[in-house]
Amino acid sequence: MNLFFMSSLLIMMSLNWEVMVYMYIMMLVFSFMNMLNYFSFCQSDFFMLSNMSNLLVFLSISISMLCMYCMIYEKNFKFMLTMSSLMFFLMISFMNKNFFMFYLFFEASLLPTLFLIMSWGYQPERLQAGSYMMLYTVFASLPLLLGIIFFYLSYNTMNLFLLKLNGILINSISMLLLFILAFLVKLPMYSMHIWLPKAHVEAPLSGSMILAGVLLKLGGYGLYLINYIFKLYMGMFMYGLIFLSMWGGFLASMMCLQQEDMKALVAYSSVAHMSLVIMGFLLDSNWGNISAKLTMLAHGFTSSGLFMLVNLVYLGSKSRSFSISKGLLSIIPKMSLLWFILVMFNMAFPPSLNFLGELFIIPCLFNYSFILLIIYGMSLFLSVMYNMILYVSLNHGKLGCLLNCYEMSIMLKSSSKLCFFMHIFPQLLLFKLIL
Repeated sequence: MNLFFMSSLLIMMSLNWEVMVYMYIMMLVFSFMNMLNYFSFCQSDFFMLSNMSNLLVFLSISISMLCMYCMIYEKNFKFMLTMSSLMFFLMISFMNKNFFMFYLFFEASLLPTLFLIMSWGYQPERLQAGSYMMLYTVFASLPLLLGIIFFYLSYNTMNLFLLKLNGILINSISMLLLFILAFLVKLPMYSMHIWLPKAHVEAPLSGSMILAGVLLKLGGYGLYLINYIFKLYMGMFMYGLIFLSMWGGFLASMMCLQQEDMKALVAYSSVAHMSLVIMGFLLDSNWGNISAKLTMLAHGFTSSGLFMLVNLVYLGSKSRSFSISKGLLSIIPKMSLLWFILVMFNMAFPPSLNFLGELFIIPCLFNYSFILLIIYGMSLFLSVMYNMILYVSLNHGKLGCLLNCYEMSIMLKSSSKLCFFMHIFPQLLLFKLIL
């Protein structure tokens, strides 16, 4: 554990890009070995590394390192410090045993993200996007702070394990909303999602990658903790929440079909995938928990890779519109292959982890409600539709008039190919995880 934090501090103090990358690789190897239970760093009174937190620490380090690789042209100190501090806050959030400290770093991770959007965003609308993100997430998390203070005054502890031993039952709607509202907005659930497409569209590449890859998973991890600590009463309100989540995923898939902006389409597909995470944790079954964990991990790598490819197309055409960026297959077939692989992964094609994540939720829905199973089937059909529209619109048709073939071929160099491989490889490697 101390090795993790020493490495993080060294990264934050380092001014050299190459040294930072080497430190990221070292931390990635250690986190991967710890995730596979080869050895453990969890001998600490303040930090924990459960199977879930191991998974998300590995994801945080991986996506942070990929952000550094994908923005290799940004080697200034301000950018490196922002990315390192964001990774540091995320790691502490996922490893903390203290409920209040988890909340503190849960909120602190917004500051580097806001700085990324404001400093490296493309358009003046980034100010509005940053305001939306802060207002939605900060105000929704204030009830969570009140709930943490209330339980501290009642049980005189903020330790997650001691709170679990008390066997606290939450059977009122107000108390349930007090704890899960912040995480539903962070994931986000449909109807609380307005801030996410705006933030994605205005964020730079690194901001979009870290936002979709890791920051949304803070909401899923929060639901996991609430489900772990408390006994949630599965009353009619919980049933309605699960139905709203599934129906929201269906509506988000419908929204994907109407998008002309590639970034907005990938952002709305994230909302649709996160509805499965909400459902998996709220159903409170082994199949649901495994499905939610697999979906979080697979979506983290897949959506990050899609944003990387969207950025490569944007650099060539200076536009994210489907109508301008067409005909990639005729000029850069290598990039078309990369698009095909990631689009297949995004629509849960075997043997990807996305396929396992979406497959494991089916027994839960079959036992829970046949109506939800029908809505889920329609969502899967729409997922295939908008992913195929994304691929066909970009790679087929007449060559776009503003497409700069030379610049795109230069950008598709070894660093981009390495980043793509690092997005795909973990999804094929991590089949034997203990979830």
